Amino acid sequence: MIAYITVGADDIARAKRFYSAFLPALGYQLKEGPAGLSFSLPVKPGQPPVQPDFYVKPPFDGRPASAGNGSMAAFEARSQKQVRDLHAAALLAGGSGEGQPGFRADYGPHFYASYLHDPQGNKIALFSSNPNEPGRDG
Repeated sequence: MIAYITVGADDIARAKRFYSAFLPALGYQLKEGPAGLSFSLPVKPGQPPVQPDFYVKPPFDGRPASAGNGSMAAFEARSQKQVRDLHAAALLAGGSGEGQPGFRADYGPHFYASYLHDPQGNKIALFSSNPNEPGRDG
């Protein structure tokens, strides 16, 4: 099980604007501190943490943040409409897109996704695989 994912950011305010445009809609709660942003899913009393957490922080070594080539964090949405809505919100919040949301031929018939880059260049996917919605083939 993945416990957490961390991406680097040089401008935490810009990163906060971007990630706050869609992560709360997926149930994540933001805790902000001197070390950056921590997004986590709520935990019911007496239950173990829901993973993974998602952190946005300046690099610990003090050098500029850089996006990993081939690295990506993916977040599951409830529906194709939510993918479209969150994609649009993320673009308005300073992200850049890699085309419009839609079906991807390389994956299952219900895999509906959008791909974005945060202001630092980190790649993010928003996707839905809801079998109760129309698929790629009709």
